[in-house]
Amino acid sequence: MIAWKIGGEQGEGIDSTGDVLSTVANRMGYFVYGYKSFSSRIKGGHTTYKVRIASQRVEAATEATDILVALNQETINKHGWELNGGLLLADSAFGPILPENVRATLIAMPLTDIAKSHGSVVMRNMVSVGASAALLNLPAEPFLAYVESKFSRKGDEIVKANQEALMDGFNRIKDEFGGLSQLKLDAPVPGDRLVITGNDAIALGAIAGGCRLMCGYPITPATDIMEALTKWFPLVGGAVVQMEDELGSITACIGAGYAGARAMTATSGPGFSLMQEGIGLASMAEIPVVIVDTQRSGPSTGMPTKQEQSDLMAIINGGHGEGPRVVFAPSSLEEAFEDGYEAFNIADQLQTPVLIATDLSLSLWSQSVDRASLNGPAVDIRRGPIMSPKELLDLGTDAFNRYEFTEDGISPRSLPGSLNGQYLATGVEHQPSGKVSEDPKNRIRMMEKRLTKIQKVHELREGIKWEGPRDADLVLVAVGATVGAIREAAKALESEGHRVAVSWIRTLSPFPTALFGTLFEKAGQILIVEQNATGQVALLMRAAGVYDDARCHSLLKYDGVQFFPSEIVNAAQPLLSYAEVTH
Repeated sequence: MIAWKIGGEQGEGIDSTGDVLSTVANRMGYFVYGYKSFSSRIKGGHTTYKVRIASQRVEAATEATDILVALNQETINKHGWELNGGLLLADSAFGPILPENVRATLIAMPLTDIAKSHGSVVMRNMVSVGASAALLNLPAEPFLAYVESKFSRKGDEIVKANQEALMDGFNRIKDEFGGLSQLKLDAPVPGDRLVITGNDAIALGAIAGGCRLMCGYPITPATDIMEALTKWFPLVGGAVVQMEDELGSITACIGAGYAGARAMTATSGPGFSLMQEGIGLASMAEIPVVIVDTQRSGPSTGMPTKQEQSDLMAIINGGHGEGPRVVFAPSSLEEAFEDGYEAFNIADQLQTPVLIATDLSLSLWSQSVDRASLNGPAVDIRRGPIMSPKELLDLGTDAFNRYEFTEDGISPRSLPGSLNGQYLATGVEHQPSGKVSEDPKNRIRMMEKRLTKIQKVHELREGIKWEGPRDADLVLVAVGATVGAIREAAKALESEGHRVAVSWIRTLSPFPTALFGTLFEKAGQILIVEQNATGQVALLMRAAGVYDDARCHSLLKYDGVQFFPSEIVNAAQPLLSYAEVTH
């Protein structure tokens, strides 16, 4: 496994350089995981793009870097320490200097001058790609083929210039620095894989689940869902509507859900705050709607381009009063795709808002994933109980009780325009007919109805996942993108002879209390790894009565940087020493 990184100023082609390397390596049969650090602005400010390339799946970031491409001195100063004896490819144009704390082999190359010699400084990214391919001991041909496919629409001259720039960088390394790189990847593993993000996977899942309307307002890091659906919806007859704000977005989706359409919106923390009253309306009126919250660092504007998992309590409980809703937490591209369609089924079946809690890392960072996992059998569309025209006609003059009390709390609904199916859908407390009621006994029954029905989600999906021995000495617990980090940490600990399991929560609300108790019964120590300052997953466990003070411990990180497996390994060591003596 090799970690490659490039750094410079935002707007200098950093993203395109990383995208080229990721895409070509994936096509060659390698697994890739690409992630960035960028400022909350359009242009300017320091940015980096790191790509891990391996012959097995990669789902987490890493501190260590094998090759660092520096387009300015700031990159060396900030990230040179990661190399620990690796290769530093720097543009000689800025006169690179190795600080005392940097242990690396400096390769100074005139990247900018080479690019200019091929027609434009913009081609510096191609020179960097070619040089990087040579340092990685990868062949040039797949990169040349990519350039041809990428730029063919712009004409032969553009293709030729970019290919020549790429080959110039490649050959300079081979001719002048060929003996420096001892890096060698394992043999690639052929397969039909895509490089996509969690936002892409959710958008694809939504389409597979029958969603045909997305109403939203742009916000980092959720906007990519809207942009993906803007490209793909025309193929299936769907529509994306950019609303005036998040209040309009949620209420438009609720209106569509009332009418029987499958609709969604996507936002992040600040936008989600504005949606909370609307979510309460959907809960009270029992209208299906799907909302994605791609969490970022807060509060307020916070750090819009940084990782955090601090909206969990707001997603589960946000809003005035008690508005029950279902909350999913995907941890991988496959789960993001699955939740993307299953959210619509659950929303329809339980007639309730379904929220998908993702985070910036899962939403924005690109990974290799088998195409088949996003292109499986046709999704089963489950609409839940809907009154048929005959059933409504058979009512005769009797009123249709839209909110009729049933054993499981789910009442058959009617769609607008159905004869005898009219009812009042209101955010005010109501009788079974929908008419307003403040009767205490009715209030209790209606609250219990709404609370009871969402429990049925545990019959429809597995709320917690588990990998490893049930009687492990240590269980690492996480949600979202952090699951990839605990998986890699567990492998490292297992290689040292420890018995470690990993578990991740797929349904945050209602909490899968019974399953949790069963799964963790024989386990030793439990380390809950989450990216917030208050231990919100641990608080959920406490509220559910499954937090054991003797066994449970928290590892928190809230600096905006995603977890590295090494951090989890270090935190786990003392717990394992204790567990292996007592367990």
